Amino acid sequence: MAQFHVIAGASETSVYPDVRRISVADVFAALREGLDDFWEKPSHYVFLCLIYPIAGLVLARWTSGANLLPLLFPLMSGFALIGPFAALGLYEISRRRELNLDTSWKHALEVRQSPAIPSIVAVGVMLFVFFIAWILTAQALYTNLFGPQAPESISAFMDQVFNTPEGQRMIILGNAIGFVFAVIVLCTTVIAFPLLLDRDVGALAAVVTSIKAVLVNPVEMALWGLIVAALLLVGFLTLFVGLAIFIPVLGHATWHLYRKVVVPLPREAANQPR
Repeated sequence: MAQFHVIAGASETSVYPDVRRISVADVFAALREGLDDFWEKPSHYVFLCLIYPIAGLVLARWTSGANLLPLLFPLMSGFALIGPFAALGLYEISRRRELNLDTSWKHALEVRQSPAIPSIVAVGVMLFVFFIAWILTAQALYTNLFGPQAPESISAFMDQVFNTPEGQRMIILGNAIGFVFAVIVLCTTVIAFPLLLDRDVGALAAVVTSIKAVLVNPVEMALWGLIVAALLLVGFLTLFVGLAIFIPVLGHATWHLYRKVVVPLPREAANQPR
């Protein structure tokens, strides 16, 4: 029964949600609303998300001093694959603000009390599997092109990547493969976690609803994916410091995107603010 509940959700909420057509303006509106949530109490959110730039810097230092240097970019870009799960606390803050409840940072941890937590964990495990598959694929690509020997230094690695035919193939193939992984994650989880936090519909329904949202709004969801990728890239280029702002803003905005895409239940529609 517990396994079935994870898959199908609670009986009273297990009907697959309907999705609606949105516009490009809605995507940017969700981004503005996410920024508004962030600025409501920015010190709390920066505190919550400092782990991302700190983890990024540790990651860069770790790989530069070991034989994992070729995996530095795949590991950094992997943030985008596990980001939807990592932003759970931010969805909860936006949900509470929408309901005019206290939005102190401590409430971000209350997601662990959600009745849908088994389904949330199940979808999170799926993302982790995608992340591991991406890292293994990137490692296999490097080994296939350059052999098993790790580069001796950062400069040697950069020379390999940018000044050899194998490096150019790695750039092209690596980005193409990474794009496929990113599209899969976008399609399966773009609104899955906010939906589960809001309604205990089950892991399967959350994933299917995300896919439906992308199929109904392909241009808008592609734009959303490009916005996420662009902001994460800027965050990496600012030595991860920008992630302390961009990740919480994107997390809050994802909640508002979910609200625009998924048709609310009748009782929610009557009371839904904004």
